[in-house]
Amino acid sequence: MTDQPSKPIIQTWLGHIRALSVDIGPRGSTTKGERQGAIYCLSAFQRIGLKPVLDTFFSARSIFHPHLISSLVMLAAFILYPSSGPVMAGSAALFTILILVSEMLELGFRDNLLRRIVPKGQSQNVFAVIPPSGEHRQDLVLIGHIDSQRTPFIFRSPGMVKVYQDFTTYAFILFIAQAVLYTLGTFFRWGWVWYATIPTAICALLLALICIEADLSPFTRGANDNASAVGLVLTLAEQLAGVPLQHTRVYCVCTGCEEVNHYGAADFFKRHRDEMVDPQALVFELVGCAGPGWLTQEGIVIPFHSDPELVRLVEELSAQHPQWGAYPVQIKGGNSELVDCIGAHVPAITLFGLKRDGEAPYWHQKADTFDKMNPAVMENTHTLTWAMIQRIDRGQ
Repeated sequence: MTDQPSKPIIQTWLGHIRALSVDIGPRGSTTKGERQGAIYCLSAFQRIGLKPVLDTFFSARSIFHPHLISSLVMLAAFILYPSSGPVMAGSAALFTILILVSEMLELGFRDNLLRRIVPKGQSQNVFAVIPPSGEHRQDLVLIGHIDSQRTPFIFRSPGMVKVYQDFTTYAFILFIAQAVLYTLGTFFRWGWVWYATIPTAICALLLALICIEADLSPFTRGANDNASAVGLVLTLAEQLAGVPLQHTRVYCVCTGCEEVNHYGAADFFKRHRDEMVDPQALVFELVGCAGPGWLTQEGIVIPFHSDPELVRLVEELSAQHPQWGAYPVQIKGGNSELVDCIGAHVPAITLFGLKRDGEAPYWHQKADTFDKMNPAVMENTHTLTWAMIQRIDRGQ
């Protein structure tokens, strides 16, 4: 740890991170560790006098399963296409199109065929609600996810992450090309089509191997990703329970299964969005080592953007307080639970602790451990967050 915390509030925050990443440890989606993390959050809410709710749901177990299935089906279509006649060619084209559509929907966090067939397990969200001290005019949702990801080879270094992101983009383009070529080839019987899709088959094979290796790798302890965010939610909950906002009801939400395309956040909003009044959301990701950063854009192929008014607010606050060292960031090849807020029509912004060059510290790596926490960064992040919450309560 780089420095000793100067404020009791940061000591409290660090205590939550230690409990999750050291005492509990790895918290893979739908695993016993994730369940223990949820129980810890439940107890933490209870200790400060709140009445938390635990919602269970079923989720995919791995973010890599859908892509493994897709790559294997693309390989099967490649093998099937040249087999005797237009019926087989048409079947290969149909399989390719179904997988392509399903992948597009998966990247857009929507229901699809792949979600129906991947293995499932039980997970849970934990949240507590803090009513305002005065007239209730609006709601604010604070979100951080409990689960931690595996540590695949593709995340060993920032360079490897960049190679993987470029590879997946290239593979996706080739998958589109295969769908188009096989569809046209079914009708026109062009003999060269199958040979033209050999690069697609190679990419599909490589993607399958990447997914298999990823699912065999161990889970990270997830101190920065994302015990730091859960710890901040719990810390803010304690502050707000002691001194409630004037006009804003606050949902403090610790989600499960963010690492498998956000099943937890999606379930939370599906259950509770209708009970909210004019909501906004602050999402927290990797807030223990770098930053404070605010996210302007994220996405894998499909881009998503933070709410312009919340971006304006954080820009104004950071300009007024340059000592916080806050800055805008973007992430390519990944998503935060911002996307789930957008899907639920909740204006939101993610405070994302990326470095200024876009690197995510210790992202899905074995080195994501408690000793990497930076109290100075955490203090700035907390101060910025608290200022945003107060401004939101006053109507910005």
